[in-house]
Amino acid sequence: MRAETRTRGAAANPPGNPSGNASSNPSESPAVLVDAEAGVEPSPAGAAARRALLAHPALLLVGIVLASLNMRAALAAVAPLVGEISGTFGLSATASSLVTSVPVLFLGVGALLAPWLGRRFGAERVLLAALMLLAVGILARVLPSVYALYGGGILVGTAIALLNVLMPGLIKRDFPDRAAAMTSVYTGAMIAGATVAAAAAVPLEKALGGGWEASLGFWSLLAVVAAVAWLPQALIARGRTGHEVRAVPAAGTRRVSVWRSALAWQVTLFMGLQSLWSYVLIAWMPTIFTDHGMSRSTAGVVFAFNNLVQIAGAFVVPLLAGRMRSQRPLIALVTTLVAAGYAGLMVAPVAGAWLWAAVLGVGQGGAVGLALTLIVLRSGDAVTAARLSGMAQTVGYLLAAAGPLAAGALHQATGSWTLPICVVLGVCAAALTVGLFAARDRTV
Repeated sequence: MRAETRTRGAAANPPGNPSGNASSNPSESPAVLVDAEAGVEPSPAGAAARRALLAHPALLLVGIVLASLNMRAALAAVAPLVGEISGTFGLSATASSLVTSVPVLFLGVGALLAPWLGRRFGAERVLLAALMLLAVGILARVLPSVYALYGGGILVGTAIALLNVLMPGLIKRDFPDRAAAMTSVYTGAMIAGATVAAAAAVPLEKALGGGWEASLGFWSLLAVVAAVAWLPQALIARGRTGHEVRAVPAAGTRRVSVWRSALAWQVTLFMGLQSLWSYVLIAWMPTIFTDHGMSRSTAGVVFAFNNLVQIAGAFVVPLLAGRMRSQRPLIALVTTLVAAGYAGLMVAPVAGAWLWAAVLGVGQGGAVGLALTLIVLRSGDAVTAARLSGMAQTVGYLLAAAGPLAAGALHQATGSWTLPICVVLGVCAAALTVGLFAARDRTV
């Protein structure tokens, strides 16, 4: 549902007011109710739909949490099983990396479509469709065909992209005064889903007695449950599309394309670089451990522990970021932790596995939470948040898709993980540089 936010003057959030509160200056122009996705005044039916939804905030919160649980689970469940998947289809290391890279690539491609779909059909209806598409994609991946494996990955990536892009704008729209706190909730739920999926991958394989296919297919149930929970919100918002609002721009509003903003590009590049290092780990962390002699089940548990620790960083860092005018100290903290963890994987991968998993977990969770929070904090209003989210996640995930593929190719060429890890350390340095610019107290 595209509900209204109160806008005064040029933007809902003047620079220096990242919380999303409207200015209280009585000299400013009267508040105008503005559609949060289209930037236009809603119809009476739209305003009534918003009131109906906000009358049931618990319903909205449950929908957000359940949708967020699906944002990484389908990807994280693959990593502990990639060896068996490769064996089934006779895939090389480079081809195996595509099992993870193809969905990440379509996280970027799908992000191109998300803003238009949200404006055309409404965020709630698109999120419902995305969850249903995700369930279909997960099931397609377990069909006995390598084409279905990759084709299902395309559907999975596209569905998750829609969830990723629309969620920040929805939170900015419906929780303008608690945007950072709500970002920490949905980011924590997203990582919790990945944690459970990673930890349960091998046990599910054994418990269901159907090989890796049954283990992967199980996660379609989580997508179906989330779709059922989201259905009431889609029904409340039914009939509201971009054709049902009156195109009256807010008074004094001047829109400039986020693609022309240096700050928007800095936020986008930080999003992409932190996604790159995360998806390299999602694709290859268990394999790094097993290549150095660790058992597959233990590697899966360590990987799950890494995801579990990410919840702490993903929950705490956005809360801290919302209380700071500049988030530069947090940028330095999370990039340093990730670099230290990767260096540990290169020096003593098995002996220090639990330590590196913990250090990486705090850094990874903090980085993704910070990247998503920066989208909200650097946006002047909900419209800009939706557009910046689309830009950051389109470019960011297209960039991130190169990570698992490049790491797999370098490992295959050298027979070692040293060079791939060194390249990721360079990515950490680049993320630190661009992140310090993105964390300045500015708005797009």
